[in-house]
Amino acid sequence: MEREWMTGGTAVVDGLTIDGLGDVRRATAARVRAVAEGPVALVVVGDCPATKQELTAALSAVRAGRWVELTRWPGSYWVVADDGRQRFVCGDLAGIRAVYYTLRGDEGTAWATEARLLGRPLVPDLPHLAARLTVGEHHWPHRSPYEEVRLVPGGFGLLLRPGGPPQLVDISGVEPVDELREGAELFGQALTDAVQHRVRAAGEIVGADLSGGLDSSAAVVLAADAQAVHAVTYTDGFTSAEDMAFASRVAEHTGVAHTVARGGDVQLPFGFPAGQPTGVEPVLEAAMYGMDASYLRPVRGLPLHLTGHGGDVVLDASSSCWLRLLQDGRRREAHRQVVAFARLRNTAPGPYWKALKDAAALGRAGSLERSAEHLERGPITPEGAVTGWSWCRLGAGASWLTGYGRHQVAALLRQAIRDQQPELADEFDQWAALRSVGSSARGWAPYGDALGVKPVYPYLDNNVVRAAFAVPALARRGLVMYKPLLRAGLPQLPDWLTSRRSKGSFTAQRIAGLARHRTWLDELIASSPLAAGGLIDPVAVRAALAQAARGQSATVIADLHQLIVTCWWLSGQTTALEAAC
Repeated sequence: MEREWMTGGTAVVDGLTIDGLGDVRRATAARVRAVAEGPVALVVVGDCPATKQELTAALSAVRAGRWVELTRWPGSYWVVADDGRQRFVCGDLAGIRAVYYTLRGDEGTAWATEARLLGRPLVPDLPHLAARLTVGEHHWPHRSPYEEVRLVPGGFGLLLRPGGPPQLVDISGVEPVDELREGAELFGQALTDAVQHRVRAAGEIVGADLSGGLDSSAAVVLAADAQAVHAVTYTDGFTSAEDMAFASRVAEHTGVAHTVARGGDVQLPFGFPAGQPTGVEPVLEAAMYGMDASYLRPVRGLPLHLTGHGGDVVLDASSSCWLRLLQDGRRREAHRQVVAFARLRNTAPGPYWKALKDAAALGRAGSLERSAEHLERGPITPEGAVTGWSWCRLGAGASWLTGYGRHQVAALLRQAIRDQQPELADEFDQWAALRSVGSSARGWAPYGDALGVKPVYPYLDNNVVRAAFAVPALARRGLVMYKPLLRAGLPQLPDWLTSRRSKGSFTAQRIAGLARHRTWLDELIASSPLAAGGLIDPVAVRAALAQAARGQSATVIADLHQLIVTCWWLSGQTTALEAAC
């Protein structure tokens, strides 16, 4: 199955040219809409229902350099625009439609929607990968996993002028409202359109995830109002029985076809079955391929597959919203919210409150500098699991770094201090979370191809993201009600669904997978380029893996998950590089 792609500024691939855009090439399978008047051209590639009349009308925005206006149609797509003097290229706000670029000296800038199309060797950037899995990828949104290959961050476009350096242009285009009620209707309409325009365009039965959570359930309800749906659910001895009960109830409520796949030991995480694609970057979902292959089989070959991926980011917000209150000088309100949150969860509010105050006092730059200093001083002791929101958390992954690894990550953190990022905690966090879920959706594309599934992510459409982020993060962070934006935006959803406050966890499933595959995982990590390059200490990881596999240390599982998929991905990349040599 050929995927959609485009390139510009490089001649290393064959493909169809696009009228009016010279050196831009695209895949035969790409869905293209193009308009031009003289030297001014506009092209949209991907899932976009904009008419030719709408695109022609947008040529005035191209002439005036109003780039944000070119990203406000529904769907998920790339945009290329040229006014005869400069060229603008962008994907979506979440980064599912990625744009990579590299500098080619006197030849200018080459860009492509896949890194492999840039015409340069793809060498994994090991220090950067070590930093991503120990302190988080969100500090470097402009970096790819490869040396000398940059990534246009979600929320930005790339502006290219002959003879000049590439520039990043902010296209976030969020127009804030004051409260939840003011933005809820717009959000509800945007999400409804994002789901229903796709299923109506399909014209036949579509597939859909139905985990039982609010996000996938809401998408299925909306889709069922417009088209026949075949929903699929995965369950095994470790998944939430409550999730399964809600999935069954949603299927009964909507009348959709519903298939439940019951997995066993073979489907447990971290199996990496033979034939699994490596992918273009490490993603957490790589560890779940056996499960995906099992439950998605009944919807193979359908025109599209709806998911609830990204719903957590747009419908909810983290405790960074309370740090934002401190940044705005609203200390009393912040304290009231934190105390209420802690008491509802039978947790002492004191440590939580102290962590937030420290983060507010330090700010982003101060927090990164402090983390860099801690790394350079010596081995790291992982922070506790519940310590409040942090700009930069040194967790279990940081404790596995060698001395050399700690100094490499510290140097990268100091570089990140100089990068332009939001300084308000809630804005920083929501964009970091959005880019993370966009990256995982982008990284899952090869798996979808292998499984014959065409995923769509309505929660990550530009219009949905903008409508959600327009609502203050504090209003999306419900203390008592879970995801209040969903109930307010879609009041037609059944009350028994939107009043749910719980959420299933995959922790037990991951512990079982670690236990089943522990010996092989030990070998994978010890033989990885991260260990061979002196960045991580496999002995320290082995001890953490043994504890987690026995269920004795659930707090390290997320970091182990990230490390394992990175090492597995690198094993495939190393093999590919050796074959090329």
